[in-house]
Amino acid sequence: MSETTQDGGVAVSAAPPSPDDGLSPAQLAEKYGLSVSGARPGLLAYVKQLWGRRHFIVAFSQAKLTAQYSQAKLGQLWQVVTPLLNAAVYFFIFGVLLDAKRGIPEHVYVPFLVTGVFVFTFTQSSVMSGVRSISGNLGLVRALHFPRASLPISFSLQQLQQLLFSMIVLVAIVMGFGSYPTWSWLLVLPALALQFVFNTGLALIFARLGSKTPDLAQLMPFVMRTWMYASGVMFSIPVMLARNDRLPHWLSDVLQWNPAAVYMDLVRFALIDDYTAKYLPAHVWAIALGWALVAGVAGFVYFWKSEERYGRG
Repeated sequence: MSETTQDGGVAVSAAPPSPDDGLSPAQLAEKYGLSVSGARPGLLAYVKQLWGRRHFIVAFSQAKLTAQYSQAKLGQLWQVVTPLLNAAVYFFIFGVLLDAKRGIPEHVYVPFLVTGVFVFTFTQSSVMSGVRSISGNLGLVRALHFPRASLPISFSLQQLQQLLFSMIVLVAIVMGFGSYPTWSWLLVLPALALQFVFNTGLALIFARLGSKTPDLAQLMPFVMRTWMYASGVMFSIPVMLARNDRLPHWLSDVLQWNPAAVYMDLVRFALIDDYTAKYLPAHVWAIALGWALVAGVAGFVYFWKSEERYGRG
């Protein structure tokens, strides 16, 4: 500090010491509540941020669902028409030409097939939309600050809403082939809840992978098609294994414990009267819960680990 004296001179006095003198930049940031811009929050803090954005997640999924078929004349009816057309093609090729319905009663095969197509499409669409959830929304990611996991979770929720809309037609088909509502139908709720957690975990994993490797979106249709053929969408895995005893034991276990097959079979068991427990692997509910927990927790942590890097570069 300086001041002018009576004779026109300038007197200089020392400034009072600052309470921040001697503090390192890290200590100053902690003292004044500052944080690194774009830094990854802790895991619990991240979960709280996601909960705070729950209304955005729901609204974003609904907006995407509405816009998906906005240019088509049939509009949202394509949500049901597309899997039904796929089921019709699979029935002709696998059910009629290749006789894949062997071992399954005639009146069971059509609801068996349609249920498989609808439920597998739920997983397939969740994964495919998850791959593009970050790379396809870079404008939103770079413009706004929000937990990036909101996007893949929102896309998985969108696919769940689409499946629930399609379930109206599935129920009509199941009833048309002689299976009417019973208490077992309530098992659809926990089965789809576990599948939703599993799908969301996969969507989070592939969202991170797809954010750095956009070409992954071109490869995934081939991966998903292979997974579909190995999951018993068009045929019964236990019946197929019984007809072919040359398969190694480990491969039989892989096919029956395949998560896509597990969730399809649980919904089939719940809705179709004559699709009995003999078609299900042992401890099927424990397997379904295990897949949901492993994929859900691992996918969430894996995605969170790269939170600060999404939208950069």
